[in-house]
Amino acid sequence: MESQEADKNPVVQRLRQWDAEAVSEVIEFRGETTVVVPRAHLNRVSAYLASEPFLYFAFLSDITTVDRFPLEPRFEVNYHLLSIARSDRLRLKVRLPGNDPTLPSVTSVWPTANWHERENYDLFGIRFEGHPDLRRILMPDDWEGYPLRKDYPVEGPR
Repeated sequence: MESQEADKNPVVQRLRQWDAEAVSEVIEFRGETTVVVPRAHLNRVSAYLASEPFLYFAFLSDITTVDRFPLEPRFEVNYHLLSIARSDRLRLKVRLPGNDPTLPSVTSVWPTANWHERENYDLFGIRFEGHPDLRRILMPDDWEGYPLRKDYPVEGPR
């Protein structure tokens, strides 16, 4: 839910001035700001946040996925960003349908995304298009399925 506090956030204001379509929703909860971004705008928004001098979110600390099965959109991929210069944090969220869990890779913006994207691919099956080496990182190469999906069999692969 969008709050008036979120509208006062300078990061949100800058993003909306830069491209209003790049912000689907802003969620302010317990002092943390989450900007929901459409999948098609993820690379542009990431590059802008990492390079814009006032914002300078140069550090990607983590990428996490939430499986909301059986709800649609099924997946939420969260990018946790840090601006060390400004001592500020921001979360980008992209919602993905269960039948097409693909996103563009952000490794060209934040090289540290490499292993984070591989982990989310390995455990949830999120495909990152343009990733330089998208393959399993935690599970054995011959593992079937994605063990952190809510519909994954409790007994293991069948």
